[in-house]
Amino acid sequence: MVNRIKELREEKGMTQQRLSIELGVTQEAVSGYENGRHYISMPCLLKLSEMFNVSCDYILCLSDIRNMTAVKDLSSEEIELISDFRSLLPSERAMLKGYIKGISDNRIKKKGNST
Repeated sequence: MVNRIKELREEKGMTQQRLSIELGVTQEAVSGYENGRHYISMPCLLKLSEMFNVSCDYILCLSDIRNMTAVKDLSSEEIELISDFRSLLPSERAMLKGYIKGISDNRIKKKGNST
């Protein structure tokens, strides 16, 4: 299983000792969180969420979305598009991504020619 606490800690270049100081727990507790021997407390989970600017769901591997604020900013049209995209087969997703990329590239090219 992916351990997000270790992943996030390493992304920031933090040692277990440093993280333990930030959380107010022992280094052994951090090690236990990272290897699944200990459950993290709610206060520590909230501190981690704030420190690493990620959702608690992301830390707990309940979601692959790092920060829920980005989702809150989506319009209903964007949410509908995401829902439709998720219903596609992988080959259909690839075609759609290619189509979108083509439109974007064409718009950029036109913009470059008009300057």
